[in-house]
Amino acid sequence: MTFKPYEGYKKVGLPWIEKIPKHWELIRNKNILNVRDARVGSNHNQYKLLSLTKNGVIERDMENPQGKFPREFDNYKIVSNNDMIFCLFDIDETPRTVGHSRMDGMITGAYNIFSVKDINKKYFYYFYLNIDNGKMLKPLYTGLRKTVNLNTFLRTRTPFPPKEEQNKIVEFLDDKLEKTEKIIELKTRLIGLLKEQKEAMINKAVTKGLDDSVEMKDSGVEWLGKTPVDWSKNKINRVFKSIGSGTTPSSGNQEYYQDGNINWMNSGDLKSMYIFETKNKITEKALLDYSTLKIYPENTVVIAMYGATIGNLGIIQMEACMNQACCGLYNIEESSYLEYMYYVLLSARSYLIEKSRGGGQPNISQDIIKQTWIPVPSKKEQIEIARYIKEESKKIDETISLYQKEIDLVKEYKTSLISAVVTGKVDVRNM
Repeated sequence: MTFKPYEGYKKVGLPWIEKIPKHWELIRNKNILNVRDARVGSNHNQYKLLSLTKNGVIERDMENPQGKFPREFDNYKIVSNNDMIFCLFDIDETPRTVGHSRMDGMITGAYNIFSVKDINKKYFYYFYLNIDNGKMLKPLYTGLRKTVNLNTFLRTRTPFPPKEEQNKIVEFLDDKLEKTEKIIELKTRLIGLLKEQKEAMINKAVTKGLDDSVEMKDSGVEWLGKTPVDWSKNKINRVFKSIGSGTTPSSGNQEYYQDGNINWMNSGDLKSMYIFETKNKITEKALLDYSTLKIYPENTVVIAMYGATIGNLGIIQMEACMNQACCGLYNIEESSYLEYMYYVLLSARSYLIEKSRGGGQPNISQDIIKQTWIPVPSKKEQIEIARYIKEESKKIDETISLYQKEIDLVKEYKTSLISAVVTGKVDVRNM
C-alpha cells in the first residue's frame, strides 16, 4: 500500500507536531470537551468498576478481584459510554494515560473524565493515543509527579480535519488496526501453545525420564503420578539441606541502600534460569542491623513465594541477600544435580501454588516447599535429563523469540501508522 502526503501544509506552534495539512484547524480542548466530575457516592454498587489499561478501558472482575482495591468507592467518578478518560499525572510511569470508554461505569476519582462534542470522538482518542505512545506532553509537565494541570490541558490546541475527514481517518485506522490485532492475537496464541509444549516437555522429562520403554511404578505422590521403577523420591528439605528467606530493610533509611555493594534480590529479579545481577543493592549496615538478612551463596535456587511473580524461579550466580518474598534453597546433597533440581521445581510450580491456596491470595510457605516430595533418578540420569531439556528448550525459545519479534514489528507498525494518519503526514481520504 502506497501512502501519499497532503498537497500542502502549514506550520503550527505545538511542541509535538511541526505542521499539519493546510485545511486542518487548531481547536482548544476546552471548546470540545466538557469536564465530568460526578461521583458515584453511596450508589457505587450500581456501577461497573472500570480500569484504564494498555488494552483500553476494561471492566474489572469484582467477583475474582486481582490487584489493589480501595476500601470504598464513594469518591469514584461516573463514566458514560463514549466518555474520554485521561490520567494527567505520573504520565511517564503510567502504561496508558488516555482511554475511550465504550461502556458506563465508574473509575478512580484521580482521573479526568470528559464528554466530547461536535467531533468524531474516536479521532480525538487516536490523536491522544499517539501523543501518549510517545509521552509527548512533557512540555506541559509540572511538579515531581509529572502532572499536566487540567486548565493547561483544556487550553491546549488539537489539530482537526473536517468532520467528514475525521470519519474517514477513523474508518481507515479501525480497519487497519483490527487486522494488526488479529496478527498479534494469532502470534500470541502460538507463543502460548509453545510455552505449554515446553512445560509439558519439562514435566515429562523430570517425572518420567527419557526412555518411554522403562517400567513404571506408582510414586505415591499426588503431583508425580507414575515414575520409573528404579527412581527414588525425596523431600525437598532433604535434597537442599539449607532453606531460608530474608527481609526488606526500612526503605526510608538511605543508609541501607545508598552506595550499597551487596546484591539484594526481590521476586522481580526472577526472570530467567540463571540470575547474574540484582536490580537493588544494600549496604553492610543493613546486613548488620537486620538479623534476618543473610548472604546466600552462588548456586542458590530462589523461589518467589507470593505476589504477581509467585512460583518464579532462578539460580543465582553470585552471592546475594533476598527479601521476605523469596525462598532460597542451597547446600544441595552430592547425589543431586542442580540443573535437574531446578527443572523439577519448575515442574512442581503449579502444584506448589495450588497447595498454598487458602482463603486469600496464594502464599507458598517454606513448610510447603520443604515437605514437597520430588523424583530422584541417578545423578547420571539427572545430568542427561537436564541436558535434554536445555537443548529442547533452546529450540522452543528460539521459535518463541521469532514470533515475539514479529509481534514487536507489528506493534511498531501500528504505532507509526496511527502517528502518520492522525498528524496528517499521509492522506487516507481516498484509501
